[in-house]
Amino acid sequence: MEPEHVPGPSLTECGLEFPGQPYSARVLKAGYSVPQPDGTFKADGSITLLTGPLNILVDTGGPWDRDFLLRSLEERGLSAGDVHVVVGTHGHSDHVGNLGLFPGALLIVGYDVCRGDTYVDSGLARGETYCVDEHISIVPTPGHSGQDVSVQVSGMAGGTLLVAGDLFENHQDESSWRELSLNPALQQQHRQRALQTADVIIPGHGPPFRVTRGTQNAQGAS
Repeated sequence: MEPEHVPGPSLTECGLEFPGQPYSARVLKAGYSVPQPDGTFKADGSITLLTGPLNILVDTGGPWDRDFLLRSLEERGLSAGDVHVVVGTHGHSDHVGNLGLFPGALLIVGYDVCRGDTYVDSGLARGETYCVDEHISIVPTPGHSGQDVSVQVSGMAGGTLLVAGDLFENHQDESSWRELSLNPALQQQHRQRALQTADVIIPGHGPPFRVTRGTQNAQGAS
């Protein structure tokens, strides 16, 4: 089903691994958000690993994911100390619950960028992009919270990849994302921009999806 606010692209789920040069991406855990009969909901954020010149972890899941996260890194030949950069797309507990596992990494949490107790002026609060290197950019995408960021990765085989945090809950979130948003109008602007520039989006609470533009491919993507 195509979101009402996106008349052009079609959105289809895709896999969890994305090859590229020099970076590849793997969704270690696809997030979820499931309403419960008692009015609560169970939720956890997506966890994504970028490997290449740097090992970059985007969102760490909740503190209940600690053992899962360490095991997932170990299965890929990595320890917590091998992670160079950790990005928290925003400060909610299901996205930054394991920051303490990575004290030696460059930490980017919302608009804060620090190594240890040394903070740098990232420019994110002024709407500027913060470049980790020529392939990895941190883009301010506020709306869901006051200081959301997304991670844009170029050089992927499938086109530009955007690890979007809760800019998108999932690929069929049109009926739900606004009620979770601090500033829906602002978030809408960033959502539309993302759908114009990204080819694959990893949302905060669902599997990755592909964005297909143009009338030739309007019926879907593989």
